[in-house]
Amino acid sequence: MNGIQQNDARRSGPKSVAAPRRPVPILTYHNIGEAPSGATHRGLYLGLDKFRSHLRSLRRRGYRGVSMDEGLPYLRGEKDGRVAIITFDDGYLDNLRLAMPALQEFGFGATCYLVAGHLGDHNAWDAAELRVQKPLMDEAGVRDWLAGGMNVGSHTVSHPRLSRMTSAQKRCEIADSRARLEDRLSIPIDHFCFPYGDHDAECIEYAAEACYDTAVTTHRGRVRSGQDMLALPRIGNSGKRSPWVFASRALLWRLT
Repeated sequence: MNGIQQNDARRSGPKSVAAPRRPVPILTYHNIGEAPSGATHRGLYLGLDKFRSHLRSLRRRGYRGVSMDEGLPYLRGEKDGRVAIITFDDGYLDNLRLAMPALQEFGFGATCYLVAGHLGDHNAWDAAELRVQKPLMDEAGVRDWLAGGMNVGSHTVSHPRLSRMTSAQKRCEIADSRARLEDRLSIPIDHFCFPYGDHDAECIEYAAEACYDTAVTTHRGRVRSGQDMLALPRIGNSGKRSPWVFASRALLWRLT
């Protein structure tokens, strides 16, 4: 079966549902480092020491941190084991400079969701609200991230609230972001992240049409059998929470 036939089959086939043999946590991060003076929404930042404590907590409990690519067989039930999928939203430069060396030290992988129209730019979508411009990885930085054993996914073209857009705009943001990243990076882009977690049924339909293997939201919980692979829950991580709370939320509580 060629690539076009595979895409057609995925568009016309039944909904893809998760079938993990055990619940799989997908962890969400944004910025690694201390929040700058005057910044709002400081919970988006996690200091490097706290991030490293998260990684230690995972390893201590027998979990391995993996990217979405590596975690996909576990989500599908093709493999079994203690894995935690690590994700970063937006593609900030500190993910490359601070998070990646820590991940490599622990032998972990991660996926960074890139805003395709803003590589090498800053967080134009919320800089005014957050009162800070945060630099994003450029193409060279993304290639360094990939060369470091990490993975990338799509986070739309411009980071909009998709549910407020027209059908044509939604389709463009979801599909064109994949096409742009694949063209620039010459790699398959199989994973998607809804900006702000904002989506509706039409958005999920367009993610399926664009042939993503997974799409993640901000719904809270671990991935369990029967959940839509294009509306997967995640577990957010704030710099305000202790490592014990992190472990409880991510690994121990029976989150739904």
